[in-house]
Amino acid sequence: MTADPRSVAGKSLDISEETEILIVGAGPAGIAAARRARQGGARVLLVDEAPVPFEVMAESLPQLWGMRMGGATRNRTAMTEQILTARPALTELFDEGVDLRLGTACWGLFANQANLGWMPGRVAGLVDPDNGSTLVRFEQAIIATGRRDMGLAFPGWEQPGVMGAGAALALARDYGAFDGRVAVMLGTADEALLAVLGLLEAGVAVAAVIEQAEQPVGSAALLGRVVAAGVPVLCAQAPRGVRADIHGVTGLRLRDREIACDTILLGIGAVPMIDLVQAAGARCVFSAARGGFVPQTGTSGETSLPGIRVAGDCCGIWGAKSADPGIAAAEGRIAAEAALGTAPEPWPAPPPGPDIGAYRKEWVRAAVIEALSDVQICQCEEVTAREILEVRPPRYLAVPPCPAPRSLTEILGDGPPQPDQIKRLTRAGMGPCQGRRCREQIQALLAIAERLDLGAVPLAGYRSPVRPVALSTLAPGAEDPAIAAQWDSWFGMPRQWVPFWEVEEKYTVAALATERAHVSE
Repeated sequence: MTADPRSVAGKSLDISEETEILIVGAGPAGIAAARRARQGGARVLLVDEAPVPFEVMAESLPQLWGMRMGGATRNRTAMTEQILTARPALTELFDEGVDLRLGTACWGLFANQANLGWMPGRVAGLVDPDNGSTLVRFEQAIIATGRRDMGLAFPGWEQPGVMGAGAALALARDYGAFDGRVAVMLGTADEALLAVLGLLEAGVAVAAVIEQAEQPVGSAALLGRVVAAGVPVLCAQAPRGVRADIHGVTGLRLRDREIACDTILLGIGAVPMIDLVQAAGARCVFSAARGGFVPQTGTSGETSLPGIRVAGDCCGIWGAKSADPGIAAAEGRIAAEAALGTAPEPWPAPPPGPDIGAYRKEWVRAAVIEALSDVQICQCEEVTAREILEVRPPRYLAVPPCPAPRSLTEILGDGPPQPDQIKRLTRAGMGPCQGRRCREQIQALLAIAERLDLGAVPLAGYRSPVRPVALSTLAPGAEDPAIAAQWDSWFGMPRQWVPFWEVEEKYTVAALATERAHVSE
């Protein structure tokens, strides 16, 4: 049997370097994992995308930055120094021999599995402003990418100054570049209350904490600390709009009052950042106790992909873990011990907690549905809540509205509604932010519309690259000539670089399939 020359199998990849243990994320879990792996004698490469380039932050990646980044964030050197000051353990790791790379994002993980069987081992794609994109082969990986904030749409939420609670805390603590003075927090979960306390400590004024429920949902101890700090907690309220000028938010309108502020913080849900492992093909499941969709793991953080483990907030978020970085550090240490082949200690388990699915659905109901405004859920593609629920084609197609609206089941078929279908039909979630502002909101909207638990509706899928990377950056410096010779045929398009008199008479995808069948015979 002759090999198909158009197959990628057997072609070489431009692998720049190799390491034994790759760790993605330099928070408490990543730092602890790197230290333990290095103490065990492994070659360790630790990468963290902070400081995130300003241009990427402007697209709300990986957090919802809300254009409240101070001018200092444009100075990469100053921000790197600031991060090293905020996390002194990183300098210690460098002195211990860990290959530390800040400002380096991992845009993809690739491991041989059912739909991918030709990789030369496990490979990660890294990108940084200085070296562009490189491919690194690794033996084991520990993914500790942390968390991000759930978006929440309401009239005016596209204004500068509406941002994630975690993003504000990162700007204030790690970057020292939070460009806000007076904030209002939406949500009273433990993560929101901890963010309030952290911002107060960083010198940011918090005018109020807003909760749509009749009572706060966070722990009484944290709530008491917030109230003792002089921050009012207003329940049975929800956003109805904003006041704004050319600089963005100047106030938040609620059901029955208005609060002056320049920043509105979205604290209704901290969600595990699973994009990297889900795009790699790891199985993910919904766990209310762990904050949403998380990778399915074993007793030492191993995912369904051999050699790839998770640790820290990307494999679970709960109140006690948010308050105590030692829990995430323990997960990182356990994952490193397992990667080294030693017997790890028991994996931390979350205690029973509130129904975060119901809580997030109620916030979406209060802010999006009850606001009586067809607000845009997907800011990038300008797709509104009504267009998502009615599965309307993109407006630029000029498709007339359906005279008799159909249910999601009639449009999408049996079973729970699938956000990936919604994305393909409406473009919701296909913009530059890669769905980070709208993914969980679309999930909640569909669950509300079909009267389902939040976990019954899957998240829209992730695809590599999970960070925005220019095609010119991804292009290899030295491409295998065997790959270059087949570029046109892979896409079934007329040969662009071959004279027309040399093009096959029937150069189509169907013809290629027929040719492959003959080759296999």
